[in-house]
Amino acid sequence: MSGTAITPLALVLLAASVTFLWRALGALLASKIDTEGALFRWIACVSYATVAGLISRMAVLPTGDLAETPLVLRLGAVAIGFAVYFLARRNLLLAAAAGAASFAGGLAFLPL
Repeated sequence: MSGTAITPLALVLLAASVTFLWRALGALLASKIDTEGALFRWIACVSYATVAGLISRMAVLPTGDLAETPLVLRLGAVAIGFAVYFLARRNLLLAAAAGAASFAGGLAFLPL
C-alpha cells in the first residue's frame, strides 16, 4: 500500500461532508421557496393529473394478473374508493382501503 492512499475513514468523512453540504444547500434553498406560488400550484396539478392518469390506466387497461379481472369489478372498486373519499371528508387512507377491500371482496365472490 502506498503512502498516498486514502484511508476508508477519510473516504467516509469526505462522503459525509459532501452529503451534508448538499443537504445544507437544499435546506437553504427550500427556505426561500414560496410553496403557495403559481409554480408550486402548477406542479401540484401536474402531480395529481399524473396520479389520476396512472390510476385510470390501471383500472381500464391493466397488464399482468390484473388484466384477468373483470372491468366492472375494477371500475366498481374505483367508484367505491371515490365515494368513500368524498363521504369521509377526503380521507385518502380510508378511501384507498375501501377501494382495495371492495376489489378483494369482489374477487372472492365473483367466479373468474
